[in-house]
Amino acid sequence: MNSGRWPFAWWPAGLIASAATLLLLVTANDYGYHRDELYFRLLGEHPQWGYADQPPFTPMLVRFGIEMFGDTLWAVRVPSAVLLGLTALVLAAIARETGGGTVAQALAAAGVFAVFPLSSAHITSTSTPDLLVWTGVLFFVVRALLWGRPGAWIGAGIVAGLGLWNKHLILLLLLCLAVALALAGPREVLRSRHLWLGVAAAAVIGAPNLLYQVMHGFPQAEMAAAIAENRGGESRAALLPLQFALPPLPPVWIAGLLVLVRDSRLRRLRALAVAYPLMLVVVLVTAGQPYYTAGLLLGLHAIGAVAVERWLTGRRGRQILAGSTVVVTAAAAVVLSLPVIPEKDLAGSLPAEVNETIAEQIGWREYVWQIGTVWAGLSEADRDRTVLFTGNYGEAGALDRYGPALRLPAVYSGHNALHEFGPPPDSKRIVIAVLDTPPEALGTCTPKAILRNSPGVENEEVGTRVHVCRMDRPWSLAWPELQHYD
Repeated sequence: MNSGRWPFAWWPAGLIASAATLLLLVTANDYGYHRDELYFRLLGEHPQWGYADQPPFTPMLVRFGIEMFGDTLWAVRVPSAVLLGLTALVLAAIARETGGGTVAQALAAAGVFAVFPLSSAHITSTSTPDLLVWTGVLFFVVRALLWGRPGAWIGAGIVAGLGLWNKHLILLLLLCLAVALALAGPREVLRSRHLWLGVAAAAVIGAPNLLYQVMHGFPQAEMAAAIAENRGGESRAALLPLQFALPPLPPVWIAGLLVLVRDSRLRRLRALAVAYPLMLVVVLVTAGQPYYTAGLLLGLHAIGAVAVERWLTGRRGRQILAGSTVVVTAAAAVVLSLPVIPEKDLAGSLPAEVNETIAEQIGWREYVWQIGTVWAGLSEADRDRTVLFTGNYGEAGALDRYGPALRLPAVYSGHNALHEFGPPPDSKRIVIAVLDTPPEALGTCTPKAILRNSPGVENEEVGTRVHVCRMDRPWSLAWPELQHYD
């Protein structure tokens, strides 16, 4: 033990982190692309400082995987698998900082074996880098508060600044921590020169992407408002129930909250316990997504692992019970998150019903073939004047990925950042439109097909109509009406 801390448990924590990464790599080729991956792949073809709906990190991460390993599904998913393994190590480090030994650090690292972290990392989403960023910030905050390391505030600022290149959601954590420090203390750190140097570091590192938002009229604020309007009721209803599903073992993160309040040794960390309910209130009021709290919950899980370790000490029965619970919970998370069930048997299964991330990986290549059949039914003269238009970015990404092999025309969409990449040439007056109800801007439309997937898995695309539209005005006039955020 060194200065009140145990050595870092490299063997158990490293094995758990490696197991998470290897499991994701082994299963990466199963099922198919998720709609978000198809979107990020498409955005990665247009490098920018930022996009209307998000910063550039995750699209560039997808492009990095493709540049390194080829334009394959496995390549897209490699970086995310590595990031989840790193998150496991950071969780173990948080447990160590708060007094955890080998058992606590291993239990903390096992926090990545939950449905949300595994689902997010399997498909390469913005949430996976965000989990690493949030837990990284919490690690430095714990070092700064508990061990009197003021320089750690600068580390927290650097990590937060890098996080701004992935999602601006890290600002929610920083805001709640600041208010919690003002309420629960230690208030003197708010006057710390190092803390404000950390704030400056975050602002400087994240400035280019923030400036993009300013220069483009804060499109992400418009995006957030659209999400709140479209899904606000559903998000609010699911917020509290999902708090018990995001981490692997609710009793562990609840123990983390309790130990922060009751243990005098962790008095200086009580702001973390206060930050969590504050965050719940903010997410509820703003109709944010229920998973926005996941990073903080994983931090509380790591702290709670220390309390569990003490509860287990010298109690063989408790150790067997706890070990069995961890194994069973992790196995259930794997089944509910990863492509364990064959695709042909997926329809109606529990994973497909409760985890929409799984359902949204099914059918994309088939959908493109079905759209291609509509295009092939046009006359040769009409095909020369045709473009594809989709109602959402998943459809656009799928057509961009699989369409060239079928010699399909260029694809456009008004959804989120894709509106920036249009309009099509005015000479292209025939449109194959993939959406249920084509807007008037696309002219006279005739339905030609309905999307289906052969496994029979219900997802957002099933039942979507494919129309052939003939425009009566140029794209340059119609395009402004086709932009939408959601």
